Amino acid sequence: MSKSNLKSHYHCVYNLQYHLVLVTKYRRKCFTKEILKDLEDICHNVCEKWSCVLSEFGGEEDHIHLLIQAHPAMDLSRLVNNLKTVTSRLIKKKHQNHFKKFYWKPALWTRAYCLLTTGGTTIETIRRYIEKQGQSSPEG
Repeated sequence: MSKSNLKSHYHCVYNLQYHLVLVTKYRRKCFTKEILKDLEDICHNVCEKWSCVLSEFGGEEDHIHLLIQAHPAMDLSRLVNNLKTVTSRLIKKKHQNHFKKFYWKPALWTRAYCLLTTGGTTIETIRRYIEKQGQSSPEG
C-alpha cells in the first residue's frame, strides 16, 4: 500500500474503505438512470457531511453500491442509517409520482444492508504476512 493512500488524523494513520449495498424494499425495480444520478448526488452530500468520501457509486434498478472512505472512529451503523433515511426521504419527494407506482408506504429500502470492508490486498496475502512475522528476525 502506498503512502499516498493513507490518511492521518492526530495520532492515527489509516486507509479504511467500505463497500455498502442497499436494496430496495420488496426488491422493486424502481430506479431509472435519472434517479440513480440523484441518489449519487444525495449520497455524496451525506458522506461529505459525515466527513467521509464517496469514492465510487453504482446501481441498477433495485439496488445501489457505494464505496466509502471513512475515519476509524466513524459509527458505521449510524452513517448507513442516515444514508438510508435521507436518500429515501429526498428521492421519494423529488420523484413522488414515479414512486407511487411502486410503494404505498414511506420506506424505500429494505431493513437489511450489506457492508463489507475492502483493502489493497487479499486476505490470504495478509494472513501470509502475519504468519511470517518474527520468522526472519535475528536472534539476539
